[in-house]
Amino acid sequence: MSTFVLGWAAFGAGVRFWQLALEMRPLFQRSTIIGYPIFMSISGAFGYYLQNKEAAQKALLEERKQRLLEKRARQAERDAVAL
Repeated sequence: MSTFVLGWAAFGAGVRFWQLALEMRPLFQRSTIIGYPIFMSISGAFGYYLQNKEAAQKALLEERKQRLLEKRARQAERDAVAL
């Protein structure tokens, strides 16, 4: 999980780097250096949110899959008894 969040934080730093490069401003000047941790924090938080959301969706899908398999098994039982 930490690699996922760190990857998103690195993406945030890259976005800040790209932003300053497009503006043709100094990349590592004292006035612009504060933006990197801010962008990294926001992107890292987004990555953390996505990681938790993905885990919740996988759990929900697994639960629904189990319910469908149980339903199919009951239906197969009823069909076997009816024959």
